[in-house]
Amino acid sequence: MPRYLVEVSHDATTAACNQAIAAFLRTGSQYLSRADWGCKDGEHKAWMIVELPSKGDALQIVPPELRARARVVQLTAFTMDQDRIRAVGGHE
Repeated sequence: MPRYLVEVSHDATTAACNQAIAAFLRTGSQYLSRADWGCKDGEHKAWMIVELPSKGDALQIVPPELRARARVVQLTAFTMDQDRIRAVGGHE
């Protein structure tokens, strides 16, 4: 199953941080426990790595009020195989 990095940005205020966390809690997102937050280092974003069928599915785990500022990136692992880089899973 594909893996995605989900990045959710919010404004750089304590209130915005609290609102972002509250949005995850309100929506009952089980992904909140998987989120890593950069707020205490001045990077007002949450990141999660999830395995879901599609990018659209990954975006749907973001609370609706935060989706406009969310970004979803499909992740690919690479390995060296006989002096050439190859995507794990056989994708070229």
